[in-house]
Amino acid sequence: MKEQKIATRESYGKTLVELGKENEKIVVLDADLAGATKTNLFAKEYPERFFDMGIAEANMLATAAGLATCGKIPYASTFAVFAAGRGYDQIRNSICYPKLNVKVCATHAGITVGEDGATHQMLEDISLMRTLPNMTVISPSDDTQAKWVIREISKINGPVYVRLARLATPIIYEENQKFEIGKAIQMGEGTDGTVFATGVTVAEAIKAQEQLKTQGIDIRVVDVHTIKPIDKDKIIQCAKETKKLVSVEDHSVIGGLGSAISEILTEEYPTKLERMGMQDTFGKSGKAEELMEYFGLTAKSIVEKFLK
Repeated sequence: MKEQKIATRESYGKTLVELGKENEKIVVLDADLAGATKTNLFAKEYPERFFDMGIAEANMLATAAGLATCGKIPYASTFAVFAAGRGYDQIRNSICYPKLNVKVCATHAGITVGEDGATHQMLEDISLMRTLPNMTVISPSDDTQAKWVIREISKINGPVYVRLARLATPIIYEENQKFEIGKAIQMGEGTDGTVFATGVTVAEAIKAQEQLKTQGIDIRVVDVHTIKPIDKDKIIQCAKETKKLVSVEDHSVIGGLGSAISEILTEEYPTKLERMGMQDTFGKSGKAEELMEYFGLTAKSIVEKFLK
């Protein structure tokens, strides 16, 4: 990993500007948070294709659905707690049910929102979005992957939910890294264990991998950037090849990445999975890094899990 850190919401904003130049069908909607979601970069370059809908998330998503019926490719953004929470009904009935080409790109997901506290720390959005028919759910882990995601989803027809973070995270991948929707990325060939991670926790898993190696424990890290459709083959392969399985996510352990993996294992290759994440609790107000440590989502916590 590189020392340089970039928040995936920053990557989102910059890539939108590039996309806007390449494709006139791209339109962007925001709910009065353009400065935070970084859609203000698109607004500055293409004001005629940017729509600030005010603090009216449901209206924003319904309008995005309408624009999709006219052949546009809408990217609708606000904080995850508002997108998946307040806008759930519109996402379900106005976007997913008719399978419209709307890209819901939600920023500030997870406890790493930090000081805004429990009311703004969305820990249930993966669970809500992955249960919806026709919805693709992606949680990029770094700048390189986020840029690829934002471009790639413009090429596929149908609803997509992209989970983006406020916290700046290390750059994991080189610019020439090949990604594919629905295909997880394995790092390392260790057989002592597998850590399945997504979003901001991927970097922590890699740090844990390096620390464990110094203690003679060789694990592999699997970046599950696509939660739905999930990479069933990779999960089963790792279950067969490694001794211990752990999932880690900045999300509730109920309904999130760990649940999705457990469903696969139950049906295909029954084995134990240790799920690290928010343990059926709301978050707290504090600095993002401190909250990650408090709730056991850091490399240190992953290392301790394997040493036990």
